[in-house]
Amino acid sequence: MFIFPEFGRMIIVGLMILIPVCLIYKKAGFHPAWGLLVFLPGLGLLLIFLQLALLPWPNAKKTEADQ
Repeated sequence: MFIFPEFGRMIIVGLMILIPVCLIYKKAGFHPAWGLLVFLPGLGLLLIFLQLALLPWPNAKKTEADQ
C-alpha cells in the first residue's frame, strides 16, 4: 500500500523529463521516441547531446553557405 505513492511520484517525474525531451526532438525534426534515451543511465544523456549537437537537423533551413 505504501509503494503506490512512490511509484506515482516516479511516473510523474519521469513524464516531467520525457515530455520536454520529446518536444525538443520533434521540433528538431527527429522522431520523438528518441527521447526515451534519457532513461538510459549515463550513456543515454551522452547519446542525446551528441545526436542533437552533431547530426544535421531535418527541420533546419538550408542556406547558401550549407550547400
